[in-house]
Amino acid sequence: MAVNDRCSWFTRFASATAHASGKPATFFVAVCMLIVWAATGPFFHFGDTWQLVINTGTTIITFLMVFLIQNTQNRDSEAIHIKLDELIHVIEKANNALLDIEELDQKELDKMRDDFEKIATDARKSMRSGS
Repeated sequence: MAVNDRCSWFTRFASATAHASGKPATFFVAVCMLIVWAATGPFFHFGDTWQLVINTGTTIITFLMVFLIQNTQNRDSEAIHIKLDELIHVIEKANNALLDIEELDQKELDKMRDDFEKIATDARKSMRSGS
């Protein structure tokens, strides 16, 4: 995932971190760290400090990763919405009321989903009957 130079430093950092965190090598490094930690257990007599090291380390990493990955996910979701909006906009028979559908409340979304489910059901019935 290439992020251009016009993006903020945080966007570039979040994208690079999210991309790197999904690689097999990153998983391998994490597993190796756990093995090293577990192997040092006898040296530290499996004490509270030894346990605290892994608990604190994983908690901090998890806490920070949530924000970095959420930032990346938000941007990806926004880009997909924009691309879908463009497709809806350029298709002549498309319902342009769907362009900002993500801004509707849950009741309105449920009503629209029900309407589209009825359209789909009617289309399947029509297809099955051969018309």
